[in-house]
Amino acid sequence: MSEATTTPLLSLRKVTKRYPALIANDQIDLDVMSGSIHAVLGENGAGKSTLMKLIYGVIEADDGEFYWEGERVDLRNTATARRLGIGMVFQHFSLFETLSVVENISMTIPGNRKELAKRVLELGETFHLEVDPQASVHSLSVGERQRVEIIRCLLQDLKLLILDEPTSVLPPQHVRSLFDALRKLQSKGVSILYISHKLEEIRELCDTATILRGGKVTGAVNPNEKTARELATLMIGRNIPQIEARPHQRDTDEPVLRITKLSAQNPDPFGTHLTDIDLSVFGGEIVGIAGVSGNGQQELARIISGEDLSHNLPVSTIEMLNEPVASLNATERRKLGFSFVPEERLGRGAVPPMKLAQNSLLTAYDKGMLNRGFIRKDQVNDYTSKCIEDFDVRCSGTQASANSLSGGNLQKFIVGRELMLKPKLIFLSQPTWGVDIGAAVAIRQHLLNLRDEGIAILVISEELEELFEICDRLHVIRNGTLSPSLITADVTPDDIGEYMIGTAGAPGDAPQNEPEFANAH
Repeated sequence: MSEATTTPLLSLRKVTKRYPALIANDQIDLDVMSGSIHAVLGENGAGKSTLMKLIYGVIEADDGEFYWEGERVDLRNTATARRLGIGMVFQHFSLFETLSVVENISMTIPGNRKELAKRVLELGETFHLEVDPQASVHSLSVGERQRVEIIRCLLQDLKLLILDEPTSVLPPQHVRSLFDALRKLQSKGVSILYISHKLEEIRELCDTATILRGGKVTGAVNPNEKTARELATLMIGRNIPQIEARPHQRDTDEPVLRITKLSAQNPDPFGTHLTDIDLSVFGGEIVGIAGVSGNGQQELARIISGEDLSHNLPVSTIEMLNEPVASLNATERRKLGFSFVPEERLGRGAVPPMKLAQNSLLTAYDKGMLNRGFIRKDQVNDYTSKCIEDFDVRCSGTQASANSLSGGNLQKFIVGRELMLKPKLIFLSQPTWGVDIGAAVAIRQHLLNLRDEGIAILVISEELEELFEICDRLHVIRNGTLSPSLITADVTPDDIGEYMIGTAGAPGDAPQNEPEFANAH
Protein backbone atom coordinates (compact mmCIF):
# COMPACT_ATOMS: atom_id res chain seq x y z
CA MET A 1 0.00 0.00 0.00
CA SER A 2 1.20 3.54 -0.69
CA GLU A 3 2.01 5.94 2.13
CA ALA A 4 -1.04 8.01 1.14
CA THR A 5 -3.35 5.10 1.85
CA THR A 6 -1.61 4.01 5.06
CA THR A 7 -1.33 7.45 6.70
CA PRO A 8 -4.47 8.10 8.77
CA LEU A 9 -6.49 11.22 8.05
CA LEU A 10 -6.69 11.82 11.80
CA SER A 11 -4.61 10.36 14.61
CA LEU A 12 -4.91 10.85 18.35
CA ARG A 13 -2.07 9.88 20.66
CA LYS A 14 -2.45 9.70 24.45
CA VAL A 15 -5.22 12.31 24.41
CA THR A 16 -6.51 13.02 27.91
CA LYS A 17 -9.24 15.30 29.25
CA ARG A 18 -9.71 15.70 33.00
CA TYR A 19 -12.53 17.26 34.99
CA PRO A 20 -12.59 17.78 38.77
CA ALA A 21 -14.81 14.76 39.39
CA LEU A 22 -13.53 12.39 36.70
CA ILE A 23 -11.18 11.68 33.81
CA ALA A 24 -13.46 11.84 30.78
CA ASN A 25 -10.84 10.65 28.28
CA ASP A 26 -7.81 8.71 29.50
CA GLN A 27 -4.83 8.47 27.09
CA ILE A 28 -6.92 7.85 23.98
CA ASP A 29 -5.22 6.44 20.89
CA LEU A 30 -7.37 6.56 17.74
CA ASP A 31 -6.71 6.39 13.99
CA VAL A 32 -9.33 7.41 11.43
CA MET A 33 -8.45 6.42 7.86
CA SER A 34 -9.47 8.41 4.79
CA GLY A 35 -12.72 7.15 3.34
CA SER A 36 -13.65 5.06 6.38
CA ILE A 37 -16.93 5.06 8.28
CA HIS A 38 -15.64 4.66 11.81
CA ALA A 39 -17.97 4.01 14.73
CA VAL A 40 -17.22 5.07 18.29
CA LEU A 41 -19.19 2.89 20.70
CA GLY A 42 -19.70 3.16 24.44
CA GLU A 43 -22.37 3.43 27.05
CA ASN A 44 -23.53 6.78 28.42
CA GLY A 45 -20.69 8.50 30.22
CA ALA A 46 -18.00 6.47 28.43
CA GLY A 47 -16.43 9.67 27.04
CA LYS A 48 -17.68 9.61 23.43
CA SER A 49 -19.10 13.13 23.34
CA THR A 50 -16.07 14.59 25.11
CA LEU A 51 -13.75 12.92 22.61
CA MET A 52 -15.74 14.28 19.65
CA LYS A 53 -15.66 17.79 21.15
CA LEU A 54 -11.88 17.53 21.49
CA ILE A 55 -11.57 16.55 17.83
CA TYR A 56 -13.85 19.41 16.76
CA GLY A 57 -12.01 21.93 18.94
CA VAL A 58 -14.91 22.76 21.24
CA ILE A 59 -12.81 21.92 24.29
CA GLU A 60 -9.06 21.62 24.71
CA ALA A 61 -7.21 18.45 25.72
CA ASP A 62 -5.09 18.46 28.87
CA ASP A 63 -2.53 16.06 27.39
CA GLY A 64 -1.84 14.25 24.13
CA GLU A 65 -1.29 15.03 20.48
CA PHE A 66 -3.42 15.32 17.33
CA TYR A 67 -2.16 14.58 13.83
CA TRP A 68 -3.95 15.54 10.60
CA GLU A 69 -2.72 13.77 7.47
CA GLY A 70 0.49 12.96 9.30
CA GLU A 71 1.18 16.52 10.51
CA ARG A 72 0.75 17.57 14.14
CA VAL A 73 -2.04 20.13 14.64
CA ASP A 74 -3.50 22.11 17.54
CA LEU A 75 -7.26 21.55 17.61
CA ARG A 76 -8.00 24.32 20.08
CA ASN A 77 -11.04 25.86 18.39
CA THR A 78 -13.80 25.01 15.93
CA ALA A 79 -12.51 27.48 13.33
CA THR A 80 -9.30 25.44 13.02
CA ALA A 81 -11.29 22.22 12.78
CA ARG A 82 -13.53 23.62 10.04
CA ARG A 83 -10.51 24.91 8.06
CA LEU A 84 -9.10 21.39 8.13
CA GLY A 85 -12.41 20.07 6.82
CA ILE A 86 -14.01 18.73 10.00
CA GLY A 87 -17.77 19.08 10.52
CA MET A 88 -19.85 17.90 13.45
CA VAL A 89 -23.50 17.37 14.33
CA PHE A 90 -23.80 17.68 18.10
CA GLN A 91 -26.10 15.61 20.28
CA HIS A 92 -27.24 18.90 21.83
CA PHE A 93 -27.52 21.26 18.91
CA SER A 94 -25.59 24.51 18.41
CA LEU A 95 -28.23 26.69 16.79
CA PHE A 96 -29.46 30.21 17.58
CA GLU A 97 -33.18 29.89 18.31
CA THR A 98 -34.12 33.45 17.34
CA LEU A 99 -32.63 33.11 13.83
CA SER A 100 -33.99 31.30 10.80
CA VAL A 101 -32.54 28.08 9.41
CA VAL A 102 -30.71 29.83 6.58
CA GLU A 103 -29.45 32.58 8.92
CA ASN A 104 -27.95 29.94 11.19
CA ILE A 105 -26.31 28.19 8.26
CA SER A 106 -24.91 31.44 6.84
CA MET A 107 -22.97 32.02 10.06
CA THR A 108 -20.55 29.20 9.19
CA ILE A 109 -21.16 28.63 5.46
CA PRO A 110 -20.21 31.49 3.09
CA GLY A 111 -22.58 32.50 0.31
CA ASN A 112 -25.66 34.47 -0.60
CA ARG A 113 -28.59 33.57 1.64
CA LYS A 114 -30.93 33.11 -1.30
CA GLU A 115 -28.49 30.65 -2.85
CA LEU A 116 -27.95 28.93 0.51
CA ALA A 117 -31.71 28.55 0.95
CA LYS A 118 -31.91 26.91 -2.47
CA ARG A 119 -29.11 24.50 -1.57
CA VAL A 120 -30.82 23.69 1.75
CA LEU A 121 -33.98 22.72 -0.12
CA GLU A 122 -32.01 20.66 -2.64
CA LEU A 123 -30.09 18.77 0.03
CA GLY A 124 -33.24 18.26 2.05
CA GLU A 125 -34.97 16.68 -0.93
CA THR A 126 -31.95 14.57 -1.88
CA PHE A 127 -31.39 13.18 1.60
CA HIS A 128 -35.01 13.26 2.85
CA LEU A 129 -34.06 15.88 5.45
CA GLU A 130 -36.74 18.38 4.49
CA VAL A 131 -36.78 21.64 6.44
CA ASP A 132 -38.01 25.12 5.53
CA PRO A 133 -34.91 27.38 5.22
CA GLN A 134 -36.97 30.41 6.29
CA ALA A 135 -38.38 28.78 9.45
CA SER A 136 -37.28 30.14 12.82
CA VAL A 137 -35.27 27.58 14.75
CA HIS A 138 -37.34 28.12 17.91
CA SER A 139 -40.36 26.72 16.08
CA LEU A 140 -38.59 23.50 15.07
CA SER A 141 -38.79 20.16 16.84
CA VAL A 142 -35.69 18.35 18.08
CA GLY A 143 -35.66 16.17 14.97
CA GLU A 144 -35.96 19.13 12.61
CA ARG A 145 -33.07 20.88 14.36
CA GLN A 146 -30.96 17.80 13.83
CA ARG A 147 -31.77 17.96 10.13
CA VAL A 148 -30.48 21.55 10.04
CA GLU A 149 -27.22 20.46 11.65
CA ILE A 150 -26.73 17.62 9.17
CA ILE A 151 -27.44 19.89 6.19
CA ARG A 152 -25.04 22.54 7.53
CA CYS A 153 -22.27 19.94 7.62
CA LEU A 154 -23.12 18.65 4.15
CA LEU A 155 -22.71 22.20 2.82
CA GLN A 156 -19.06 22.26 3.92
CA ASP A 157 -16.09 21.01 1.93
CA LEU A 158 -15.64 18.08 4.26
CA LYS A 159 -12.84 15.64 4.88
CA LEU A 160 -14.20 14.34 8.20
CA LEU A 161 -17.86 14.36 9.28
CA ILE A 162 -18.79 13.58 12.88
CA LEU A 163 -22.38 12.37 13.25
CA ASP A 164 -24.17 11.78 16.57
CA GLU A 165 -27.39 9.73 16.27
CA PRO A 166 -28.12 10.96 12.71
CA THR A 167 -31.00 8.57 11.92
CA SER A 168 -33.23 9.40 14.86
CA VAL A 169 -35.24 11.78 12.62
CA LEU A 170 -35.90 9.31 9.81
CA PRO A 171 -38.43 6.57 9.06
CA PRO A 172 -36.99 3.22 7.90
CA GLN A 173 -37.47 4.00 4.20
CA HIS A 174 -35.35 7.17 4.47
CA VAL A 175 -32.54 5.64 6.52
CA ARG A 176 -31.52 3.80 3.35
CA SER A 177 -31.26 7.12 1.51
CA LEU A 178 -29.06 8.63 4.22
CA PHE A 179 -26.83 5.56 4.22
CA ASP A 180 -26.51 5.86 0.43
CA ALA A 181 -25.49 9.50 0.84
CA LEU A 182 -22.88 8.61 3.47
CA ARG A 183 -21.48 5.89 1.23
CA LYS A 184 -21.23 8.43 -1.61
CA LEU A 185 -19.25 10.71 0.68
CA GLN A 186 -17.11 7.75 1.65
CA SER A 187 -16.41 6.94 -1.99
CA LYS A 188 -15.12 10.50 -2.42
CA GLY A 189 -12.61 9.96 0.39
CA VAL A 190 -14.60 11.63 3.16
CA SER A 191 -14.15 9.97 6.55
CA ILE A 192 -17.09 9.67 8.91
CA LEU A 193 -17.01 9.30 12.68
CA TYR A 194 -20.36 7.75 13.51
CA ILE A 195 -21.95 7.60 16.96
CA SER A 196 -25.16 5.62 17.29
CA HIS A 197 -26.81 3.40 19.85
CA LYS A 198 -28.52 1.49 17.01
CA LEU A 199 -26.06 -1.35 16.79
CA GLU A 200 -27.60 -2.90 13.69
CA GLU A 201 -26.87 0.41 11.92
CA ILE A 202 -23.26 0.19 13.04
CA ARG A 203 -23.00 -3.35 11.72
CA GLU A 204 -24.49 -2.40 8.36
CA LEU A 205 -22.73 0.90 7.76
CA CYS A 206 -19.37 1.03 9.54
CA ASP A 207 -16.13 -0.70 8.64
CA THR A 208 -14.39 -0.10 12.01
CA ALA A 209 -15.62 0.38 15.56
CA THR A 210 -13.59 1.69 18.48
CA ILE A 211 -14.93 0.77 21.92
CA LEU A 212 -14.76 3.22 24.83
CA ARG A 213 -15.44 2.18 28.40
CA GLY A 214 -14.84 4.41 31.39
CA GLY A 215 -12.98 6.96 29.28
CA LYS A 216 -10.49 4.43 27.90
CA VAL A 217 -10.18 2.61 24.60
CA THR A 218 -10.83 -1.06 25.33
CA GLY A 219 -10.55 -2.35 21.78
CA ALA A 220 -11.36 -2.00 18.09
CA VAL A 221 -13.37 -4.45 16.02
CA ASN A 222 -14.88 -4.94 12.61
CA PRO A 223 -18.58 -4.53 13.49
CA ASN A 224 -19.62 -6.70 10.53
CA GLU A 225 -17.99 -9.65 12.27
CA LYS A 226 -19.92 -9.17 15.53
CA THR A 227 -23.58 -9.52 16.41
CA ALA A 228 -25.40 -6.55 17.92
CA ARG A 229 -25.48 -8.35 21.28
CA GLU A 230 -21.73 -8.98 21.12
CA LEU A 231 -21.12 -5.29 20.40
CA ALA A 232 -23.35 -4.31 23.31
CA THR A 233 -21.46 -6.66 25.62
CA LEU A 234 -18.14 -5.13 24.51
CA MET A 235 -19.54 -1.66 25.23
CA ILE A 236 -20.71 -2.25 28.78
CA GLY A 237 -18.52 -5.17 29.83
CA ARG A 238 -21.40 -7.44 30.77
CA ASN A 239 -24.30 -9.26 29.15
CA ILE A 240 -27.35 -7.18 28.20
CA PRO A 241 -30.50 -8.40 29.95
CA GLN A 242 -33.43 -9.37 27.75
CA ILE A 243 -36.64 -7.39 28.02
CA GLU A 244 -39.36 -9.46 29.62
CA ALA A 245 -42.39 -8.49 27.56
CA ARG A 246 -45.39 -10.40 28.87
CA PRO A 247 -48.83 -10.48 27.24
CA HIS A 248 -51.08 -8.19 29.23
CA GLN A 249 -54.76 -7.29 29.24
CA ARG A 250 -55.84 -3.71 29.83
CA ASP A 251 -57.13 -3.09 33.33
CA THR A 252 -59.89 -0.51 32.84
CA ASP A 253 -63.11 -0.26 30.87
CA GLU A 254 -62.86 3.52 30.66
CA PRO A 255 -59.76 5.19 29.20
CA VAL A 256 -57.42 6.97 31.58
CA LEU A 257 -56.67 9.44 28.77
CA ARG A 258 -59.29 10.33 26.20
CA ILE A 259 -58.75 12.93 23.45
CA THR A 260 -61.73 13.67 21.22
CA LYS A 261 -61.70 15.68 17.99
CA LEU A 262 -58.74 17.79 19.03
CA SER A 263 -57.98 20.43 16.43
CA ALA A 264 -55.55 23.29 16.96
CA GLN A 265 -54.29 25.98 14.63
CA ASN A 266 -50.62 26.73 15.13
CA PRO A 267 -50.04 30.51 15.02
CA ASP A 268 -46.46 29.88 13.91
CA PRO A 269 -46.45 29.89 10.08
CA PHE A 270 -43.82 27.14 10.13
CA GLY A 271 -45.57 25.00 12.73
CA THR A 272 -48.00 22.13 12.26
CA HIS A 273 -51.77 22.33 12.69
CA LEU A 274 -53.51 19.47 14.50
CA THR A 275 -56.68 18.11 12.92
CA ASP A 276 -59.37 15.88 14.49
CA ILE A 277 -57.05 13.97 16.85
CA ASP A 278 -58.85 11.04 18.51
CA LEU A 279 -56.81 9.05 21.02
CA SER A 280 -57.51 6.83 24.01
CA VAL A 281 -55.12 5.18 26.46
CA PHE A 282 -56.37 2.62 28.97
CA GLY A 283 -54.84 1.55 32.24
CA GLY A 284 -52.46 -1.35 31.78
CA GLU A 285 -51.43 -0.60 28.20
CA ILE A 286 -48.71 1.27 26.35
CA VAL A 287 -49.82 3.24 23.30
CA GLY A 288 -47.16 4.58 20.96
CA ILE A 289 -47.20 7.43 18.45
CA ALA A 290 -44.74 7.09 15.58
CA GLY A 291 -43.91 9.67 12.94
CA VAL A 292 -41.23 11.63 11.17
CA SER A 293 -40.17 14.56 13.33
CA GLY A 294 -42.05 17.79 12.66
CA ASN A 295 -45.45 16.27 11.88
CA GLY A 296 -47.21 17.61 14.98
CA GLN A 297 -45.57 15.64 17.78
CA GLN A 298 -44.30 18.76 19.51
CA GLU A 299 -47.64 20.57 19.26
CA LEU A 300 -49.60 17.54 20.51
CA ALA A 301 -47.17 16.96 23.40
CA ARG A 302 -47.47 20.54 24.65
CA ILE A 303 -51.27 20.32 24.62
CA ILE A 304 -51.40 16.96 26.42
CA SER A 305 -48.85 18.08 29.03
CA GLY A 306 -50.78 21.28 29.79
CA GLU A 307 -47.91 23.55 28.74
CA ASP A 308 -49.95 25.07 25.89
CA LEU A 309 -53.40 26.34 26.90
CA SER A 310 -53.58 28.98 24.17
CA HIS A 311 -56.09 27.13 21.97
CA ASN A 312 -59.08 27.45 24.36
CA LEU A 313 -60.18 23.90 23.60
CA PRO A 314 -63.69 22.73 24.55
CA VAL A 315 -63.55 21.24 28.05
CA SER A 316 -64.50 17.77 26.80
CA THR A 317 -61.63 17.62 24.29
CA ILE A 318 -59.16 16.14 26.80
CA GLU A 319 -60.06 13.94 29.76
CA MET A 320 -57.64 12.43 32.26
CA LEU A 321 -58.89 9.98 34.89
CA ASN A 322 -62.49 10.90 33.99
CA GLU A 323 -61.79 14.60 34.61
CA PRO A 324 -61.97 17.26 31.85
CA VAL A 325 -58.54 18.88 31.82
CA ALA A 326 -58.46 21.05 28.68
CA SER A 327 -58.37 24.20 30.84
CA LEU A 328 -56.00 22.81 33.51
CA ASN A 329 -52.32 23.75 33.50
CA ALA A 330 -49.41 21.32 33.87
CA THR A 331 -49.32 21.50 37.67
CA GLU A 332 -53.06 20.92 38.00
CA ARG A 333 -52.84 17.89 35.70
CA ARG A 334 -49.97 16.48 37.74
CA LYS A 335 -52.09 16.67 40.88
CA LEU A 336 -54.54 14.25 39.23
CA GLY A 337 -51.78 11.63 38.84
CA PHE A 338 -50.28 12.66 35.50
CA SER A 339 -46.55 12.61 34.82
CA PHE A 340 -44.59 13.84 31.79
CA VAL A 341 -41.12 13.42 30.27
CA PRO A 342 -40.47 16.01 27.52
CA GLU A 343 -38.15 15.47 24.57
CA GLU A 344 -35.88 18.41 25.43
CA ARG A 345 -33.70 17.42 28.34
CA LEU A 346 -31.98 20.73 29.03
CA GLY A 347 -34.25 23.63 29.86
CA ARG A 348 -37.55 21.73 29.76
CA GLY A 349 -36.89 18.39 31.42
CA ALA A 350 -34.29 19.80 33.78
CA VAL A 351 -32.89 23.21 34.73
CA PRO A 352 -29.26 23.01 33.53
CA PRO A 353 -27.38 24.88 36.30
CA MET A 354 -29.47 23.44 39.14
CA LYS A 355 -28.35 20.42 41.16
CA LEU A 356 -29.97 17.05 40.58
CA ALA A 357 -31.55 17.24 44.03
CA GLN A 358 -33.10 20.59 43.17
CA ASN A 359 -34.38 19.18 39.87
CA SER A 360 -36.01 16.32 41.78
CA LEU A 361 -37.86 18.85 43.90
CA LEU A 362 -39.42 20.45 40.81
CA THR A 363 -41.84 17.57 40.21
CA ALA A 364 -41.62 15.39 43.35
CA TYR A 365 -42.12 18.13 45.96
CA ASP A 366 -45.33 16.53 47.23
CA LYS A 367 -43.60 13.21 47.97
CA GLY A 368 -42.76 14.15 51.56
CA MET A 369 -40.20 16.78 50.55
CA LEU A 370 -42.01 19.73 52.15
CA ASN A 371 -43.02 20.34 55.74
CA ARG A 372 -45.20 23.41 56.28
CA GLY A 373 -43.61 25.06 53.28
CA PHE A 374 -40.03 24.24 54.27
CA ILE A 375 -37.86 21.95 52.17
CA ARG A 376 -36.83 18.68 53.83
CA LYS A 377 -33.37 18.33 52.35
CA ASP A 378 -32.92 14.80 53.69
CA GLN A 379 -36.03 13.61 51.85
CA VAL A 380 -34.96 15.41 48.66
CA ASN A 381 -31.53 13.81 48.79
CA ASP A 382 -32.95 10.36 49.59
CA TYR A 383 -35.33 10.55 46.62
CA THR A 384 -32.55 11.74 44.31
CA SER A 385 -30.10 9.11 45.55
CA LYS A 386 -32.63 6.36 44.92
CA CYS A 387 -33.23 7.68 41.39
CA ILE A 388 -29.47 7.77 40.72
CA GLU A 389 -29.06 4.22 42.03
CA ASP A 390 -32.14 2.60 40.48
CA PHE A 391 -31.58 4.12 37.03
CA ASP A 392 -27.76 3.86 37.04
CA VAL A 393 -27.20 7.59 36.56
CA ARG A 394 -23.45 8.15 36.23
CA CYS A 395 -22.70 11.35 38.12
CA SER A 396 -20.79 12.68 41.12
CA GLY A 397 -23.89 12.58 43.35
CA THR A 398 -27.06 14.43 44.24
CA GLN A 399 -25.27 17.79 44.20
CA ALA A 400 -24.06 17.44 40.59
CA SER A 401 -25.55 20.05 38.26
CA ALA A 402 -27.82 18.80 35.50
CA ASN A 403 -25.61 20.26 32.78
CA SER A 404 -22.58 18.33 34.09
CA LEU A 405 -24.12 15.00 33.07
CA SER A 406 -23.82 13.37 29.67
CA GLY A 407 -27.00 13.53 27.60
CA GLY A 408 -27.85 9.89 28.19
CA ASN A 409 -27.30 10.07 31.94
CA LEU A 410 -29.45 13.17 32.24
CA GLN A 411 -32.16 11.38 30.27
CA LYS A 412 -32.00 8.44 32.68
CA PHE A 413 -32.34 10.83 35.61
CA ILE A 414 -35.37 12.65 34.18
CA VAL A 415 -37.16 9.43 33.25
CA GLY A 416 -36.36 7.91 36.63
CA ARG A 417 -37.54 10.99 38.52
CA GLU A 418 -40.92 10.81 36.77
CA LEU A 419 -41.40 7.04 36.98
CA MET A 420 -40.67 7.11 40.71
CA LEU A 421 -43.72 9.35 41.16
CA LYS A 422 -45.86 6.24 40.47
CA PRO A 423 -48.34 8.17 38.30
CA LYS A 424 -51.65 6.80 37.07
CA LEU A 425 -50.94 8.21 33.60
CA ILE A 426 -47.48 8.87 32.22
CA PHE A 427 -46.63 10.50 28.92
CA LEU A 428 -43.08 10.22 27.57
CA SER A 429 -41.71 11.95 24.48
CA GLN A 430 -38.57 10.27 23.07
CA PRO A 431 -37.90 8.36 26.35
CA THR A 432 -34.61 6.75 25.27
CA TRP A 433 -33.28 9.43 22.93
CA GLY A 434 -29.48 9.42 23.18
CA VAL A 435 -29.15 6.63 25.76
CA ASP A 436 -27.07 3.49 25.28
CA ILE A 437 -28.56 0.07 24.70
CA GLY A 438 -28.20 -1.03 28.32
CA ALA A 439 -29.98 2.06 29.64
CA ALA A 440 -32.64 1.85 26.91
CA VAL A 441 -33.41 -1.76 27.88
CA ALA A 442 -33.69 -0.74 31.54
CA ILE A 443 -36.05 2.17 30.80
CA ARG A 444 -38.25 0.05 28.55
CA GLN A 445 -38.42 -2.69 31.17
CA HIS A 446 -39.48 -0.12 33.79
CA LEU A 447 -42.28 1.01 31.46
CA LEU A 448 -43.46 -2.56 30.89
CA ASN A 449 -43.44 -3.19 34.64
CA LEU A 450 -45.55 -0.07 35.23
CA ARG A 451 -47.94 -1.19 32.50
CA ASP A 452 -48.32 -4.51 34.28
CA GLU A 453 -49.19 -2.61 37.45
CA GLY A 454 -52.10 -0.99 35.61
CA ILE A 455 -50.52 2.35 34.69
CA ALA A 456 -51.65 4.00 31.44
CA ILE A 457 -48.63 4.94 29.31
CA LEU A 458 -48.43 7.08 26.17
CA VAL A 459 -45.12 7.22 24.27
CA ILE A 460 -44.09 9.43 21.38
CA SER A 461 -40.94 8.06 19.80
CA GLU A 462 -39.06 8.18 16.52
CA GLU A 463 -37.43 4.85 17.43
CA LEU A 464 -39.60 2.30 15.67
CA GLU A 465 -37.70 -0.57 17.27
CA GLU A 466 -38.59 0.84 20.67
CA LEU A 467 -42.27 1.21 19.84
CA PHE A 468 -42.51 -2.33 18.54
CA GLU A 469 -40.72 -3.64 21.60
CA ILE A 470 -43.00 -2.13 24.25
CA CYS A 471 -46.28 -0.91 22.72
CA ASP A 472 -49.60 -2.74 22.68
CA ARG A 473 -51.08 -0.34 20.12
CA LEU A 474 -49.65 2.19 17.69
CA HIS A 475 -50.72 5.34 15.89
CA VAL A 476 -48.81 7.29 13.26
CA ILE A 477 -48.94 11.08 13.17
CA ARG A 478 -48.49 12.77 9.80
CA ASN A 479 -49.21 16.38 8.90
CA GLY A 480 -50.95 16.86 12.24
CA THR A 481 -53.39 13.99 11.72
CA LEU A 482 -53.43 10.67 13.56
CA SER A 483 -53.73 7.29 11.85
CA PRO A 484 -56.18 4.62 12.98
CA SER A 485 -55.25 2.59 16.04
CA LEU A 486 -53.06 -0.35 14.97
CA ILE A 487 -52.36 -3.51 16.96
CA THR A 488 -48.59 -3.71 17.17
CA ALA A 489 -48.50 -7.47 16.70
CA ASP A 490 -50.41 -7.15 13.42
CA VAL A 491 -48.14 -4.65 11.63
CA THR A 492 -44.50 -4.42 10.55
CA PRO A 493 -42.03 -1.50 10.68
CA ASP A 494 -42.45 -1.14 6.92
CA ASP A 495 -46.23 -0.86 7.38
CA ILE A 496 -45.70 1.94 9.88
CA GLY A 497 -43.15 3.53 7.54
CA GLU A 498 -45.79 3.63 4.79
CA TYR A 499 -48.09 5.61 7.09
CA MET A 500 -45.19 7.90 8.00
CA ILE A 501 -44.48 8.89 4.41
CA GLY A 502 -48.12 8.91 3.35
CA THR A 503 -48.27 5.91 1.02
CA ALA A 504 -50.55 3.81 3.24
CA GLY A 505 -53.55 6.08 2.76
CA ALA A 506 -54.24 9.32 4.55
CA PRO A 507 -53.79 8.95 8.30
CA GLY A 508 -57.12 9.37 9.98
CA ASP A 509 -59.08 7.48 7.32
CA ALA A 510 -61.21 4.51 8.32
CA PRO A 511 -61.10 5.07 12.07
CA GLN A 512 -61.20 1.89 14.10
CA ASN A 513 -63.10 1.06 17.26
CA GLU A 514 -60.62 2.04 19.99
CA PRO A 515 -61.78 -0.32 22.76
CA GLU A 516 -61.52 -3.34 20.43
CA PHE A 517 -57.87 -2.53 19.78
CA ALA A 518 -57.28 -1.90 23.46
CA ASN A 519 -58.57 -5.36 24.34
CA ALA A 520 -56.63 -7.16 21.63
CA HIS A 521 -53.24 -7.38 23.34
